Amino acid sequence: MLKYIVSVFFLTFIIHGKSQNTIGLITYNKDLSYDGYNLIYPHNQPNVYLLNNCGEIVHTWSDSSIWRPGNTAYITKQGKLIKCKRNRVITGNPIWFGGGGAIVEIRDWDNNLEWSYEINDTLHRLHHDIAPMPNGNILMIVWDKKTKNELIAAGRDTTIFKENELHADYIIEVNPKNNEIVWQWNMWDHLIQDFDPTKANFGKIADHPEKIDINFPSVAGGNSWLHTNAIDYNEELDQVMISIPTFNEIWILDHSTTTAQASGSSGGLSGKGGDLMYRWGNSATYKKDDIFKQTLFFQHNVHWIDDFISPLNPNYGKIGIFNNRAGENYSTVNFINPPWDMYEWRYTKTSGAWGPASSYYENKHPEPAKLFSGGLSSVQLLPNDNILILSGSSGYAFELTPKNEIVWEYIVPLKNGNQVNQGALISANDNTTFRMYRYPKDFEAFDGKDLTPKGFIELNPDINYCNKLVKTENSVQKNNTNIYPNPSSEFIIIESHIDINARISDINNKQILTIQLSAGKNEIDISGFQNGLYFITTRDGLIKAFNIIK
Repeated sequence: MLKYIVSVFFLTFIIHGKSQNTIGLITYNKDLSYDGYNLIYPHNQPNVYLLNNCGEIVHTWSDSSIWRPGNTAYITKQGKLIKCKRNRVITGNPIWFGGGGAIVEIRDWDNNLEWSYEINDTLHRLHHDIAPMPNGNILMIVWDKKTKNELIAAGRDTTIFKENELHADYIIEVNPKNNEIVWQWNMWDHLIQDFDPTKANFGKIADHPEKIDINFPSVAGGNSWLHTNAIDYNEELDQVMISIPTFNEIWILDHSTTTAQASGSSGGLSGKGGDLMYRWGNSATYKKDDIFKQTLFFQHNVHWIDDFISPLNPNYGKIGIFNNRAGENYSTVNFINPPWDMYEWRYTKTSGAWGPASSYYENKHPEPAKLFSGGLSSVQLLPNDNILILSGSSGYAFELTPKNEIVWEYIVPLKNGNQVNQGALISANDNTTFRMYRYPKDFEAFDGKDLTPKGFIELNPDINYCNKLVKTENSVQKNNTNIYPNPSSEFIIIESHIDINARISDINNKQILTIQLSAGKNEIDISGFQNGLYFITTRDGLIKAFNIIK
C-alpha cells in the first residue's frame, strides 16, 4: 500500500515585468472583452487553429504541409469543421488567381475526414469562400472560364478589353450526402451591354440595374473579372449575398428560385428569377452614380449580421462589411440597412438606384493607419456589441467596445507560415490571414469537448503574459487553491474558488502542462509524470507544490 508523505509548499511569487509581447496576445481587458474562442486559418500553412482569448491553442485541425487555405473555415453546431483548401504548388494550374481554392472538406472534431468535394480543372475552379447552410448543404463560388469568342458573342468590347479569356463566376449549392448540385446561379445568364446591337444582351444599362454590364471596367481583378470573395446565406429571407470587390459592390440573389428560374428573369418569391434583387456600393456599375456616390472599395467579408446576435439587437439582420480601401491609408468597417419592403418582397429604389446613400455605422481603428489592408480581412459584431476586426494583410486583430476602447489585440505569430519566437517583429504580408471569427463559449459545438489550453502558436511564449494583463476583480481575489492527494501517483484534484489559468512546471522551472482551472474541483491526470517535485503557478502569483511518488 502506497504510504503518502504529505509535503505541501506555500510560496510567495512575485511576477517580474517582461517587455510587452510583439506577437500573439498583445492586449486583453477581460472585464470588457467578449469571452469566446477565435477561429483562424492563416495563409502559407495548412492548419486551422481555435484559440482562447489568452491566445492559447485549445484545438487544432492539422493537415499535411502540401496544403494551403483556399480560404475559409467554419465550425458547425454539430462540431464539424468545414474548410476550403488547395495544393501549395500552383505552377501549371490551368486557372489560378489570388484566393484560389479547389477542395471543400468536412472533418469531425478529431480531424477525421468525413467528406471531400473538388472542382479544379481547365474550365472551372472553386475559390475564396463557402456558406454552410442550415439544411446541411454548402454554397460555393466557382470560376467559369470564358473564351475570347464567347466574350465577343456576349457583347464584350474587345477593342478596349484585349484579354483572350475571362473568368466569370457562378454559385452552386451542393448536398454533401450525395454530391448533387441542387441549385445553381450563373452570372453569365444576366448580362447587359450597350456596345454592339448585333450581339446578345444589348440594352440600355441604366434601365436595367438588375443586369450585369459585361463592359464595366472592373478594378484589380485581371482575368478574374468579378473575383467574388465572400458569400452568405439568409435563411429567413431565402436569399444569397455575394461580394464583388472588382465592381466595389455587394449583390443579393433570390435563392427561392429553381435552377431553371435562376437562369432567367422571372420566378421565385421576388418574381425576378436570377436577376439581381439588390446591389450596393457603386451605382456607377449601372450608370446611376448621379444618384448615389461610390461607398465601397474592394470590400471583403460581406455578411448579414445574425450569428449569435439577438433578434432584438438593432443591428440584427443588417449587413456588415469590411471596406478595405475606404481611405488612402486606412480601412473601415461598415454596417448598412438595405431598403427592404417585406410586403412587396423587394429592395426599393430611389430614382432608379438602390440605397442607402451611406452606411449607418462606420468605424476605423482609433489610430486609423493601424487598420489598412488592401485585401482579405473581416469584421464581426459580437453579442455584447463589441466589434472584432481583423486586418488581414498584417494578421492583426483587435476588439472595440461601443465606446471605441481597444480591449483585445492579437497578432498572428507566423512568418510565411512558420512559427516565430515571441519578441520577433513581423512585417505586413508576412502573416496574412483571410478572416478571424469568434464563437461564444457556450456554442453547441463545444459541448463535451476538451478545450483546455494546449500551448501557443508562437515559440518561446511568455505563458504568464495573459495573467499579467488581466485586471479583473478575480485577479485580486485570494484564491485558496487546494491540491490533494499530495503526494500522489496517478492524479491530483485541484480545488479552485475561481476560474483561472495555471501551469505545471518541474523543479527546474520547465513547463510540463498548461491548464484552465474551473471554479470547483479539477481532476488532473499525472500518471505520465516522473517522480519528483512539481509546482502549480496560478494567475494571481501563487505557487503551490506537490510531490509525485510512485
